[in-house]
Amino acid sequence: MDKIQYDNFVRILKEELIPAMGCTEPIAIAFTAAKAREVLGQMPERMVIRCSGNIIKNVKGVVVPNSGGQKGVEVAGILGVVAGKVELELQVISQVKQEDIDKAKMLYSQGICSCELEEGEENLYIRAELKAGQETAAVEVRSKHNHIARIEKNGQLVFEQNDIATQKSGDRSKLNIRDILQFANEVHLDDVREIISRQIKYNSAISEEGLTNKWGAQVGQTFLKLGGNDVRIRARAAAAAGSDARMNGCALPVVINSGSGNQGITCTMPVVVYAEDMGAEVDILYRALVLTNLLSLHQKRYIGNLSAYCGAVSAGASAACGIAYLNGADYDVIGKTIINALGNVGGIVCDGAKASCAAKISSAVDAGIMGYEMAKSNLVFPFGEGLVEKDYEHTIQNIGRMGRYGMKSTDVEILNIMIGK
Repeated sequence: MDKIQYDNFVRILKEELIPAMGCTEPIAIAFTAAKAREVLGQMPERMVIRCSGNIIKNVKGVVVPNSGGQKGVEVAGILGVVAGKVELELQVISQVKQEDIDKAKMLYSQGICSCELEEGEENLYIRAELKAGQETAAVEVRSKHNHIARIEKNGQLVFEQNDIATQKSGDRSKLNIRDILQFANEVHLDDVREIISRQIKYNSAISEEGLTNKWGAQVGQTFLKLGGNDVRIRARAAAAAGSDARMNGCALPVVINSGSGNQGITCTMPVVVYAEDMGAEVDILYRALVLTNLLSLHQKRYIGNLSAYCGAVSAGASAACGIAYLNGADYDVIGKTIINALGNVGGIVCDGAKASCAAKISSAVDAGIMGYEMAKSNLVFPFGEGLVEKDYEHTIQNIGRMGRYGMKSTDVEILNIMIGK
């Protein structure tokens, strides 16, 4: 592989596969608020969190980690102000103590914080505005959950930088199935071993937590009861269980994909389960996860990090490609696996982060596995039908267009229903 493309793919993996705790949207709010508190230099008397609709949608129904079981934008913002450590970024509230939780609850009951919908902004937008006496501070996060785009102090601009889309060093436009497969085959594992091993360790731990203890709707445990001896069931259960725990306040960190912990778990756990079942060598598992992660990022770059399109679909299809890789699949089997999965469940709606995400993950993984079982028998949904058109890459682009543009009005309607408009 060309060295420029090789280095580009390594950079993309290092930029994207980072640790985060809890659902990334409330964590991003806590991070933004914590930074604003740092800029203000004191505890605020009042604070306003302004968010795009997709942020509000993904925070409304999910438990904020280390909050004592509370939900909501205001809870995340207050906890970030009280106990957030900015340097930990997406693990900003990982060191919260009980006295911090108690103080945050008191401030919440006093109504120190309000949330406002910021219309006309991109899908990933957070602005925390803090005030104490005559002192004010404001911080904006845009385009990526930990990307500070603007800082103001007492109404004056003190820092500004481009959105992450124009600043990232890794060029996502160069992603394509054929080169991703070549990279997975040829990558020097020492270049990616640390990030992939961390992904396996973190995501396996939260999956085990969800399978062991009672979190949320216990989707993962429910599936295991259906047939724990079937590797397909175990793969679905392992992915769903991680989301069971994560969506319901488990503070264990995960390694994300496309800005999402759920997608990171979905990319990881089915491949890990199949590798264990097959007795696959560790190096083959690492290569399979390199493929899975890059394929998921490839699909999501057309859709965007936040939309009305459930990202678990992309991650589930990609995980099935990782399973195919473990079994020695070639380019066409991998391409057909994606086609079959997307042609089945492409378009599952995202109505916010919450307990039911685990069930959607299970459905996406199931569709991916079925897509692979079809592909290895040379069965594929024909090109030219619906969104399946011309070739593998064009089909991925069609799905992305539908998710980014076609589902915009769906996204607005979902948000209106959720906030009671």
